[in-house]
Amino acid sequence: MLTDLQTLYEIPERIEEVKQYIREHLNEPLDREKLAAVAGFSVPHFHRVFTAHMGESAASYVRRMRLERAGRKLRMGAVNITEVALAAGYDTHAAFSKAFKQQFGLSPRAFRQLGCRAATQLLRKGTLE
Repeated sequence: MLTDLQTLYEIPERIEEVKQYIREHLNEPLDREKLAAVAGFSVPHFHRVFTAHMGESAASYVRRMRLERAGRKLRMGAVNITEVALAAGYDTHAAFSKAFKQQFGLSPRAFRQLGCRAATQLLRKGTLE
């Protein structure tokens, strides 16, 4: 029983370690195998635990973190959306724009035209209502 309780208390710590790893390696490929290894779990167990703890899969979390970083770059005045798209891991401007709009409810171009305060609120909230 003690082992089960230890594991239960260790899970949030391990998930935080994975989140920290993701933040520090956002420019690198981040697959489930690597993230499961960081957590010290098998891939299927990691997927279950991460999704249950975070309310989204690790892949969705990584995608969201990359899009939020891209949004911050746009808010700070990044001019070339294609460069921002490539830095976020997207091969094309179109793929990035589609994902960005799904996440925030605005195209990158429209987002860039928001004022700093509105853009910051949108980044914190995740999408327009």
